[in-house]
Amino acid sequence: MSTKSIARLALSLALLSGAGVSLSACNTVHGAGQDVSSIGHNVSRGAGATQDAIQRNTNASTH
Repeated sequence: MSTKSIARLALSLALLSGAGVSLSACNTVHGAGQDVSSIGHNVSRGAGATQDAIQRNTNASTH
């Protein structure tokens, strides 16, 4: 194998490895975004339930 062939092979492997890492990072960021979104929805539901409970128990308006 010539030096030129080895250099091409090394470059190809580096590019493929970089692409794989980039794709897996995007997947990780996407998953983290979904987790944060899920937490936000749960907090909103909890706040709404708390507000409803306060209104039922005190007959007070929170608006």
